[in-house]
Amino acid sequence: MARGQLSGAIDDTQAERLRIEAAQRDVSLFGEIYERNFERVYAYVARRVHSRDEAQDLTSEVFHKALANLGQFEWRGVPFAAWLFKIAANAIADRSHRAAKELSLQSAKEHDALSQSERSGLEEIEERARLFRLVGQLPPDQRRVIEMRFAEDKSIREVSLELGRSEGAVKQLQFRGLQNLRERLGATNV
Repeated sequence: MARGQLSGAIDDTQAERLRIEAAQRDVSLFGEIYERNFERVYAYVARRVHSRDEAQDLTSEVFHKALANLGQFEWRGVPFAAWLFKIAANAIADRSHRAAKELSLQSAKEHDALSQSERSGLEEIEERARLFRLVGQLPPDQRRVIEMRFAEDKSIREVSLELGRSEGAVKQLQFRGLQNLRERLGATNV
């Protein structure tokens, strides 16, 4: 990484930290954080749900929860967006659980009337929710690389620049993270 890029990344990280700390003292400053992160969070949610309305509702829920819990946020050197993505993943999982629970409360007759495609769609939602929870249980470095690569759609190069690690190190973290997820998925399917 060139000295200018590293300096810029440090400046951006420090600026983000200062914005968050200021918003923790004065919630009226949360608007800037919202503006800087809205598109990324919306894109993250929109790729995981089936309707635009649902994506808008969930994105709104994410920022509402983030604002309500901003005082509990602790800076750990990871971009604030990672915390927002975690809130989003939990909101998506919660919505999936509610949908599954509502479905299970339907009468047997209504349940039998569901088409196979609707059933497989719900199973897919449950599988995604379980995967989000498992990603959250990965070691921090692996989790961050997996989130950046697959949730934020960043290239190996972009991840290595943002994390200040070599591309080889990022590839290794991704490999270990995916291997860890495969093992955990296999253990939960037994």
